[in-house]
Amino acid sequence: MSEIRVYQAKKIITMDPGRPEASAVAVRDGRIVSVGTMETIKPWLERYPHVVDDTFADKIIMPGLIDPHTHLHWSACVVNLNYIGPIDSPTWLEPAVKGREAVFERLREIDRSMEDPNQTLFAWGFDPAFHGGQIDRDILDGISKTRPIWVLSYAIHYLYVNSAMLDQLGATDEMQMHGLGRFEDGRLNGQFIEFEATRFAMEPFRREMLNPQRAREGMRKLAATAKRAGITLTADMGTGVTNFDDELRDHRQVVLDDDFPLRMVLTPSEFGLRAIHGEATPDFIAGLAPAHFHEKLRFHGVKFWTDGSYQAMSLRLKFPGYLDGGNGLRGQDAWEELADRMMPYWERGIQLHVHANGDEAVDATLDALAELQRRLPRFDHRFTIEHYLISTTQQARRLKALGGAASVLIYYLHTRSQLQSAQGLGPDRAEATARVGTLEREGVPFAFHSDHAFAVAPLHPLTAAWIAMTRIVQDGKTVFAPHERIERDAALRAITIDAAYILRMENEVGSIEVGKLADFAILEEDPLEVEVDRIRHIPIWGTVLGGLKQPA
Repeated sequence: MSEIRVYQAKKIITMDPGRPEASAVAVRDGRIVSVGTMETIKPWLERYPHVVDDTFADKIIMPGLIDPHTHLHWSACVVNLNYIGPIDSPTWLEPAVKGREAVFERLREIDRSMEDPNQTLFAWGFDPAFHGGQIDRDILDGISKTRPIWVLSYAIHYLYVNSAMLDQLGATDEMQMHGLGRFEDGRLNGQFIEFEATRFAMEPFRREMLNPQRAREGMRKLAATAKRAGITLTADMGTGVTNFDDELRDHRQVVLDDDFPLRMVLTPSEFGLRAIHGEATPDFIAGLAPAHFHEKLRFHGVKFWTDGSYQAMSLRLKFPGYLDGGNGLRGQDAWEELADRMMPYWERGIQLHVHANGDEAVDATLDALAELQRRLPRFDHRFTIEHYLISTTQQARRLKALGGAASVLIYYLHTRSQLQSAQGLGPDRAEATARVGTLEREGVPFAFHSDHAFAVAPLHPLTAAWIAMTRIVQDGKTVFAPHERIERDAALRAITIDAAYILRMENEVGSIEVGKLADFAILEEDPLEVEVDRIRHIPIWGTVLGGLKQPA
């Protein structure tokens, strides 16, 4: 048994409503022994060897912040590609490429700089909303007709290639596959939309750009970014999108290293593993959690997809749809088959996480949940809708009635909703993006996530809390749907204890209570006392993980 270490602080925000504040916390063997004051924890100190650590005597201790939906492994690989996004890259190393012509000129510059004429030009970050609409093979052929060109949007929901890359992929006009884009005359237009199609088009990337060294180095860099934001736990929400065995290998190699400053949860991609294991997939996924459990790395749940993405304007909308008359694209599974696909996991007690961005996809997701409850009623199942960006009041009420929860990509409210209002969604839906006020009023548990770096949102939960509290959009002054704002306590819960609840880890993390893991965020200022706009700018010293200091 190791000695007790007592961390003193100016203030400890416990996120335990029964004992909300403290000034000292005692830890031993990675867990919390006692929380209170130096006086109240004295019975422990009188009996056991201990050391008092005043490193944080002038700082604020909070529970370690949680981002319950990221893609660090994928991001670690993608951020090494040529960047063409309209805002500075997530690594802050590549500047924004603003405007449609600037994108094409950047691609031409990259093409000219490459010595091997047969080498593939990989790029990522194309954004149709910021860059004047979609691109296709004819446009990319204008960059080069001979060099294969492969362009990813901000997410794996949309890929663009030129004719040379179509030839390399073996894609022909006769192919039939969900998500293959076509010109009006039936020819392939070089667009691959949603996962059945993008998985097919990912092969050159997997072959040429994915390697263990790049992935592991990138994960360490992103973990350092997370530590600077006060994060101690994140979930990879869709493990196996590229290659399950490689992803698991890299996570085990990196996360279990004593120097890695995060705990991670891996949520398997159902469609990714189904492509390998077929009908045996539910049994395979059910065996992952017990086979690979570690306090720093574990499996949890399973991930489904029902529609496209907010930034690519491919999420599914109900009437009247997008301004241009479209209504987006569903996920790889037909909606009428969702309940059948989900039932084997529901029967096994495996928590379901379902990507649904648009209100039509949310309806399809709720229909599936209702059917699961009809077939086999369950309590405390925590069926979670991931993203939940465009929704209605009635959907929140139905989600509550069915016992579900929501993990909300709140960042898009600030970074994209104003643009999407004019470019695609129209004012009503854009202004009501991320209706967390409604979720709170209806009593639906919710958390905030970044989808980093699929969303190119900051890996910074305090910013998420600020957005939810203010609903200030991109111009820095306009407030969208002020009645959807929430108060500080609810916003902070959504990045601590309620985020832990989404991952079914609230008994281990998310608040500073006896017996829980000693994971803390160390802040220079008090988020309960500073002006609201200051919350996102609070300096962060670093974290404590399992009782050990992790300076940023």
